Amino acid sequence: MVNTLELVLALLAGAVLVVGIFRSLNLPPVLGYLMVGAAVGPHAMNLVADTDGARYLAEFGVVFLMFTIGLEFSLPRLFSMKRIVFGLGAFQVLASIGLVMGVGAVAGLGWGAAFALGGTLAMSSTAILSKLLSDRVELDSKHGRETIGVLLFQDLAVVPLLILIPALSKPADVLFETLALATVKAVVVLGLVLFFGQRLMRAWFFRVARQKSAELFMLNVLFITLGLAWLTELAGLSLALGAFLAGMLISETEYRYHVEEDIKPFRDVLLGLFFVTVGMFLDVGRILLSLPAVLAMLAALLVGKFVIAGAASRVFGSAQGTAARTGLWLCAGGEFGFVLLSQVDQARLLSPALSQVVVAALVLSMLLAPLIVQASEKIVLRLVPSEWMSRSLQLTSIATQSMFVDKHAILCGFGRNGQYLGRLLEQEGITYIALDLDPERVREAAAAGETVVFGDAAKRETLIAAGIARASVVVITYADTDAALRAMSQVRAIRPTVPVVVRTADEVDLDKLREAGAAEVVPEAVESSLMLASHALALVGVPLPRILKRIREIRAERYHLLRGFYRGGEVSHGETLEERQQIRLHSVALDAGAYAIGKTLADLRLQELGVEVSALRRQRVRIVEPAVDTRLDLEDVLVMLGTPSQLANAETRLFKGL
Repeated sequence: MVNTLELVLALLAGAVLVVGIFRSLNLPPVLGYLMVGAAVGPHAMNLVADTDGARYLAEFGVVFLMFTIGLEFSLPRLFSMKRIVFGLGAFQVLASIGLVMGVGAVAGLGWGAAFALGGTLAMSSTAILSKLLSDRVELDSKHGRETIGVLLFQDLAVVPLLILIPALSKPADVLFETLALATVKAVVVLGLVLFFGQRLMRAWFFRVARQKSAELFMLNVLFITLGLAWLTELAGLSLALGAFLAGMLISETEYRYHVEEDIKPFRDVLLGLFFVTVGMFLDVGRILLSLPAVLAMLAALLVGKFVIAGAASRVFGSAQGTAARTGLWLCAGGEFGFVLLSQVDQARLLSPALSQVVVAALVLSMLLAPLIVQASEKIVLRLVPSEWMSRSLQLTSIATQSMFVDKHAILCGFGRNGQYLGRLLEQEGITYIALDLDPERVREAAAAGETVVFGDAAKRETLIAAGIARASVVVITYADTDAALRAMSQVRAIRPTVPVVVRTADEVDLDKLREAGAAEVVPEAVESSLMLASHALALVGVPLPRILKRIREIRAERYHLLRGFYRGGEVSHGETLEERQQIRLHSVALDAGAYAIGKTLADLRLQELGVEVSALRRQRVRIVEPAVDTRLDLEDVLVMLGTPSQLANAETRLFKGL
């Protein structure tokens, strides 16, 4: 055994190391916490003496998790998705519980234990799946909406399950009475809190916020959360129910987002501790001995939930392809399964051996979830024959739009930024084709006459159908860098020479996107800062020409395509010597007999003269920032950037080699 400080240090060191590795591998950190717990638990290193104390402390992790779920509880959102949430979601959860209870009855498992196990296995991972949907830009797709709707219902279903599961451990003769009493208590508490709590909460938070103290505001959030949790526990209900109610009350106030940011560090750390304590009860030796049972449970979990979720989607009118995708996304287990399983263990509803098998199957399913999602399209094409026809019709629709256009722009994403850009291109007489994955947005925009089609820009066949071989530019409007990189990799694989303009939230990923082949990266943070600065400078009296010059200089440093300009033969009177010597663009065509023909850009060493080759035009193809090993041919046009004297020296070297 070790003392408390050594134990804390061991837990922190293990968590930092393992969670860091899991994050670098894009695996859920939940699994890292479970591994740390398994290592320090009684079945491995046996570093933890007081498991009851650790378990009680970890309960606060669940408290803060349920608080954030309540904080995200939005009545308008639920109402707008009521058919998916309360239809599809309820079908999936209840059918999963019913299936497990049926199998449990055949296997000789008590109905209470089977009900609790069914609720545990019915859960999917909100954290993993919502991130994957966001990363793959599929939140607005049909299966994305169904997945989010089911996850919302699962989050809500945890609340009654946390009330029901402890009651299931009571003797059969008092079970009905216990459940009825728990239900009455829950209804009374919910009624009182929701009826009186809303006005009190808003008024109380207003008084606290008036003090303008971040410390006081944070203390108040903790007081409200833990206070309501204590009240529900005092009423014989769970701590988690009170925390959920606290979050739900605050969600309807204007302080919701402030509270969400303040509570996040507490929630993440304590929730991590909860998963560590779950891991402490993992007996790796017993799991290895029961490996066939674990694999059987894993297969039953994945196949059973896939069939149930897919069937539910079909019942509610989805196409076969959408139903299959929804089933694949939801087939794995989730973090709430561990929350419910801890309640099941406390109620002693399952044997230790079966509990170990369930935990191992949940862990393995969460490890497999990202891999299943990644392979989902290939699986759907194999399972659903009609999906080939649907995909062909989609590509035909895209090809029909692009068939008669040339030198057009391809917009990847038709959100707010994509729509603004589309209007500007249209005003300039430039044709464009926009690809978007939100069917409702595509339907409305197409009905209004916009050239937008349903399609994934990260798929090769979609880009080919959109006419990328004839396009002048590709603009990726996604704010998510990973999604932009996936789309860009396909663009570069099909047509490396087409210029790609990418949007990004800030400058953090600037170099990564440029290295991936972006001709230009536009950071929103830079542009908004420039606009703020220009208005502020104008209001304090700085002359407008000086402001515009400063903005132009900053943009020239940031954006390669905006650096320099073609000056021509025009001379402005009153122009200073400094202004005449500013860098500019100059194009040079290589005629017969030019020294540079047959040489590479590296051979010419133009950078030694202070000149940068910004583009190369060859047989109507414009190559932005050509590579140094590019060999020059007759009639190539080099676009160079430099001062007048530097450009003159470079032109001499191109033709005479001097």
